Amino acid sequence: MAEPDMIANQATVSRAPPAPRAGGLATLSPSGVRAIKVLAWILALLPFARLLYLGATAQFGANPLEFVTRSTGTWTLVMLCATLAITPLRRFTGWNWLIKLRRMLGLFAFFYAVQHFLLWLGVDRGFDVAYMIKDIAERPFITVGFAAFVLLVPLAATSTNGMVKRLGGKRWQALHKAVYAIAVLGILHFWWHKAGKNDFSEVSIYAAVVFVLLGLRMWWWARKRAA
Repeated sequence: MAEPDMIANQATVSRAPPAPRAGGLATLSPSGVRAIKVLAWILALLPFARLLYLGATAQFGANPLEFVTRSTGTWTLVMLCATLAITPLRRFTGWNWLIKLRRMLGLFAFFYAVQHFLLWLGVDRGFDVAYMIKDIAERPFITVGFAAFVLLVPLAATSTNGMVKRLGGKRWQALHKAVYAIAVLGILHFWWHKAGKNDFSEVSIYAAVVFVLLGLRMWWWARKRAA
């Protein structure tokens, strides 16, 4: 399978991308890449800034907890999908600099996941550990969501260049392949939550995106095995 896509470092990439195309975005200067990284950072932070603004102006609606929990969960999925999209985009376009965005997008996925988790644990469950454990055991959508968050933690903890060196490339890559399971668990978490309301319109879009992104990797892996 293709290299892990969560919070990756250039030095750990095991598959060479297509040859860069002449001119345009394929040959961005270092300053151009830095500008795109800054822009991506700002865009990824905008949902959080929006929540702060809506909270400060009392615009969360009738159920503030549900509004903020839903928003942070949605943006966790968005950042996961963006992280997983880096490798296909890089392979199809030859824009090798895209890999420099991957670690940042992965960390933003963790950033929104932490908010989502703390809202459930702290605000919804009042840091009641017994209540939390009961919730995890009895509610499937909570079970898979908690599992996805637990898997995210070691990926974020090993996101630095120093951790890549300590673990070694192969072990680091094996660990970070957990992002594929995290994406599937995230979709299940969202799907089962929406099942109670019989509303699958939004989650179906995310499920289709994840299906395509993981399907591409399976196809590339099968072609490599057959070669």
